[in-house]
Amino acid sequence: MSNAPQSFHSPCGDVRRRRRRGVNSLEIAGVGFGIVAVWLTIRENPWCWPVGLVNVLLFTAVFAQARLYGSAGLQVVYAALAIYGWYAWLHGGANDGALHVSRAPRRVLAGLLLVSTAVALLLGVGLRVAGAALPMVDGAATSFSLAAQALQTRKWIENWLIWVVVDAVYVVMYASQTLYLTAGLYAVFLVMAVIGWRAWTGSMTIARAA
Repeated sequence: MSNAPQSFHSPCGDVRRRRRRGVNSLEIAGVGFGIVAVWLTIRENPWCWPVGLVNVLLFTAVFAQARLYGSAGLQVVYAALAIYGWYAWLHGGANDGALHVSRAPRRVLAGLLLVSTAVALLLGVGLRVAGAALPMVDGAATSFSLAAQALQTRKWIENWLIWVVVDAVYVVMYASQTLYLTAGLYAVFLVMAVIGWRAWTGSMTIARAA
């Protein structure tokens, strides 16, 4: 009798390997589009939104297969925000002009904090019932990611501070689910969020001086 594990030639094993190769292909493509999208965001280039739209559609499939349902659902909302953000950056400023970097009103930040906390708790409970992996962490990261993205659509600089925290959480969460490439992507996003904060701070200073 052969000492080789029987599962080596198992049809189920072959299916799992093919499935994993497919997910990796989507993940690799998502990583590329994601990095380009954030780089364009740092440079305040409106093309960050359509590039980001491709990124979120790719990761919808990746996260769904990993049972990270909160993250998968988040990508769908990101798609809607990307369409709005593209329009807002081009026409949301004065006299239907382009937006400029600014600080969010305090009442907006306070409202987002309260709503995001409540949504995080509700999502966490719902995801736990659905059998999702890491439901409370996934729910909180999902909720505050939406808050950061909403701020970004209006070019409010505080979005970068939220992204720093959220990206750090995502690095740990995705690594725990063996999505190592995605975890690496969010480590890059974490660094880019810091760069984005610095770049937008300089842009806001120049705009005020002008």
